[in-house]
Amino acid sequence: MYLMPILGNCTILSVIRTDTSLHEPMYAFFSMLALSDLGLSFSSIPTMLRIFLFSAMGISADACISQEFFIHGFTDMESSVLLVMSFDHFVVICHPLRYSSILTNYRVLQIGLALAIKSILLVLPLPFILKRLRYCSKCLLSHFYYLHQDIMKLACSDNTVNIYYGLFVALCVMSDSVVIAISYVFILKTVLGVASQGERLKALNTCVSHIFAVLIYMPIIPLATMHHFAKHKSPLAMILITDAFLLVPPLMNPLYTVCKLGRLE
Repeated sequence: MYLMPILGNCTILSVIRTDTSLHEPMYAFFSMLALSDLGLSFSSIPTMLRIFLFSAMGISADACISQEFFIHGFTDMESSVLLVMSFDHFVVICHPLRYSSILTNYRVLQIGLALAIKSILLVLPLPFILKRLRYCSKCLLSHFYYLHQDIMKLACSDNTVNIYYGLFVALCVMSDSVVIAISYVFILKTVLGVASQGERLKALNTCVSHIFAVLIYMPIIPLATMHHFAKHKSPLAMILITDAFLLVPPLMNPLYTVCKLGRLE
């Protein structure tokens, strides 16, 4: 599960980079998704391997907070890329004649930079509001990686700011799913207005793999809800959901990209 996302996403990036016919907006979004998956894999899974292979449970506070920053940053980046890809599908299906004028290469570059800056700025306060807390002597975390909502619960001092800002970050990430759902409402409305059944199926087939990619990202919603609102939550359920949240999307997104490229061919 560690090697396959790395090999798959690196292969996708290499193919898109070397094949000049793929230097188009749609493939640029695939590259952004692959980079996000690589960052998420490099940020989280090595800690899991270190624990299982060497029984190395300890980590310094600075390394812990750094990993937390990168995990949340790449998570938001991946969510944002899926949002932009839904907009790409919306333009392709609803405004096909204006696609090349709306999504130019320069505009895609601007979108990529904007997503990166937005993800950095959103999670940048997290390490600082964690560093200001005073922690108890017993610092045993619930997961094999380090999440903001897990670390802040170890504090002996007031963590109200962490609770509210963590909830704000979670809502920002979850809002991407809401916007994706709205975009597909408009896509479905346009598809149902097409006269030919064959064209309807072709348009829906364009979106199927992306919908699947969004669905495998959905564990973030119950995870954030349980962390912030559940009073009596099952530790096993929390671990399974968080593992699925970090391990499954980087593994499945390369398959989604390959399927998408196959359909485009």
